[in-house]
Amino acid sequence: MGESEATNMREDILRTIREKSELQQRVYDNTFNVFTQLKDVLHEMSSELNDELEDIDRRVKIEYRDRGKFEAQLQVAADTLIFSMHTNVFEFNREHPIWQNSYVARDKSNSYCGIINIYNFLSDSFRYNRNSDEGYLIGRIFVNRENQYFVEGKRQMSLRHNNFGTQAIDKAALLNIVEIAVTYSLEFDLLVPPYDAVKIVSVDQMNTKIENSKMQTGKRLGYKFNSDDI
Repeated sequence: MGESEATNMREDILRTIREKSELQQRVYDNTFNVFTQLKDVLHEMSSELNDELEDIDRRVKIEYRDRGKFEAQLQVAADTLIFSMHTNVFEFNREHPIWQNSYVARDKSNSYCGIINIYNFLSDSFRYNRNSDEGYLIGRIFVNRENQYFVEGKRQMSLRHNNFGTQAIDKAALLNIVEIAVTYSLEFDLLVPPYDAVKIVSVDQMNTKIENSKMQTGKRLGYKFNSDDI
């Protein structure tokens, strides 16, 4: 390799680092700002709903909890939603339908996104420290360098990948996403697991259950949970 070729390669490396790091940092900053807005939405929503529930059993409560820089929790009676921001920026695989979107086709940089995941757990899983209990991913919010967004998940039809690039995310959009996630979780009932899935229990499991009520539980434990389940 000649000196000029080595110089050109070095320049390509530096240019790629500058361009990609700037892009990824912008996406990260946007996603973090959206997550901060999301925390405000969750806090406000919990206060407003609790005001409407004053006349019923105090155990039926709405409780918001900030779990740190990248996590927030909304307990809605027997259900708990965990909102978790991933710290990395992602690109989509070639089979993803996002590549059919004209906004992405026009500029590939628009496809780089940060992700906020929404998980549904049973509130008792946290109350009784049942660490083996399962939660389910019921939605995820994608945010790009221009604050454009789309949502994948249960009943999240307000802005899917087909409309990516047509609307910037704001508090009103976040409230709609949260309300849909809460509604789905409340209607997503705890099913009795299939008999064959629980017919054998180890001594350790039983002792643990007796001591700490930690028998594994999940809303669809023993059943297949598909991304398109409604």
